[in-house]
Amino acid sequence: MITAIVFVQADVARIPEVAQEIAELDGVSEVYSVTGDIDLIALVRVREHDQVADVVADRLNKVPGVLSTETHIAFRAYSQHDLEAAFSLGIPE
Repeated sequence: MITAIVFVQADVARIPEVAQEIAELDGVSEVYSVTGDIDLIALVRVREHDQVADVVADRLNKVPGVLSTETHIAFRAYSQHDLEAAFSLGIPE
């Protein structure tokens, strides 16, 4: 699984709408509003590198209210805590 972290600059008058529309895109697992120099962070999780371009360049960048993006590809995960919780079936081992 490939994870991309996308920093999004958005029209401040439309941040909630932009965040919701981004969150509904296939390949986007989470969207956070944040403090600092950027407005939103989107996590993109796909199976192949080419799909990152499909999600970010072909769809996310075209959401009305997105002013700019900066994409970072994750190389390695050092904590499985969140992934284990997300995929847990609640069955004791």
